[in-house]
Amino acid sequence: MINSKSLLIGILAGGIVSAAATLFTTPKAGRELRTDVKLKSDNAVRYVNQLRTDGVDLKEQITKTSKEGAALIKDLSADVKESIESWKKTVEPHQKNIQKYLTQIEESLKELEEKTNTQSEQ
Repeated sequence: MINSKSLLIGILAGGIVSAAATLFTTPKAGRELRTDVKLKSDNAVRYVNQLRTDGVDLKEQITKTSKEGAALIKDLSADVKESIESWKKTVEPHQKNIQKYLTQIEESLKELEEKTNTQSEQ
């Protein structure tokens, strides 16, 4: 990001160079030239002040937006956590049933294995 001090120095240096170039290339009389220089310097000062005001406004908007974003992320995080907890509560009874069915299948397999072993021994 551009440093505001460097920006201001650049603008002032540009203004000085353009003023010097205007002085050396102007076909106007001294009084007209001073009036033009005064007008241009006033415009430059207004422009710099407007840039400063816009910069402050931009800074405030960025601060406000970042605070709102942080609040939204916090809310979203809480919602996601709540959804996960709800999902866990919904899945838990089914998990127990699945475990029960797996135990029954395991017992049935053991019984079948025992019957097969006893039949093959006979």
